[in-house]
Amino acid sequence: MADRVSVLFVCLGNICRSPSAEGVFRHLAREQGLFGRLHIDSCGTGNWHIGKSPDERATAAAARRGIDISDLRARQFRAEDLDQFDYVLVMDRSNLADVREVWHQNGGTEPRLFLDYGDSRLAEVPDPYYGGEDGFEHVLDLIHDASSGLLDEIRGRLA
Repeated sequence: MADRVSVLFVCLGNICRSPSAEGVFRHLAREQGLFGRLHIDSCGTGNWHIGKSPDERATAAAARRGIDISDLRARQFRAEDLDQFDYVLVMDRSNLADVREVWHQNGGTEPRLFLDYGDSRLAEVPDPYYGGEDGFEHVLDLIHDASSGLLDEIRGRLA
């Protein structure tokens, strides 16, 4: 049984999928009364967007669902994240390969695909960056589903 559980969401640039996951997960954790027992963060494997706000389309899609991610800022994944987080959840297989390479060298928490916690038949959260607004809505649906499954597991760890 844990007193506190930490969760890190990882995508490529930390401006679409992982900040959306951080926002949805925080929102659901608050609704379920678990937020105070969680540490939630997100990052990207790349360094292109460090310090930048989430993509405007991701922010708008989240806002339509009552979720504010406008205060989040992109940061890059670090090897120490594997020691600091109980869950390191990546959005796609490419992210998984990048983080696993660091994990093989340094150990720590083994990264997993985030959608392993959901009911979707998809293994990866598709990157909506080059698509339209529908892609951001689809991403939020997938994230919500996987977040619910993850919270169910975490509730058991905190019990």
